[in-house]
Amino acid sequence: MENLSYLWVSPRLKHSIAMKHIAQGFLGIILLLAITACSTNNQTGTLLLGENFDLANYEEGTWEIREDVLVAHEDQVLWATGEFENFELSFEFKNEEGTNSGIIVYCTDKENWIPNSVEIQIADDHSAQWGDARKDYQCGAIFGHLPATEQKVVRPPGEWNQMTISCQGQLIEVELNGKKVNSMDMSLWTSGTVNPDGSEIPSWLPTPFAELPTKGYIGFQGKHGDSSISFRNIRIRL
Repeated sequence: MENLSYLWVSPRLKHSIAMKHIAQGFLGIILLLAITACSTNNQTGTLLLGENFDLANYEEGTWEIREDVLVAHEDQVLWATGEFENFELSFEFKNEEGTNSGIIVYCTDKENWIPNSVEIQIADDHSAQWGDARKDYQCGAIFGHLPATEQKVVRPPGEWNQMTISCQGQLIEVELNGKKVNSMDMSLWTSGTVNPDGSEIPSWLPTPFAELPTKGYIGFQGKHGDSSISFRNIRIRL
């Protein structure tokens, strides 16, 4: 019987097979890159304040742009352009010793934002001033309304932190350095003086969250007190 273990293949056929494998390989690489790009896009969203912070609204001298970092110099809020609803906001921030700042969402009046918005607190919980304060004044809290579920998740001054705030209607969730630290259903806050747990709401925050619109401006509180704050990589996903 003839040995068929060796089968002659023409050079042209070999070339055709090789080119087919190369084409399939390139196609696979392109598909992988497309999937990766799409996935990254979905995770990071778009730059809220533009490529060069050209969509940021603030008074001259109150904030400074240092390459890709925003640094606060005064107690003035920096506002994003436009109003937002149903979004996920992610960013990095760096405290100084004693920093007291925050992220403002659902703001309906930029001139009188304190009673007309929700503030997610950013603070240096490693300082005595904020580490010993009311828990709903500490980092990751819904200021004056709901403490974070865990304290001192924020890193010491000088180190970068990552925060993600999800606002879907009346549900607000906060993640700090990879940990979910807060979840609020605004519909439960029917009083402007007492929280659902019986604790007192600061007198300068009289608007019941249950009545607050869930569409508004996004703001970054500046140098509130003697200590500054820095922000970078500020992105939003709608």
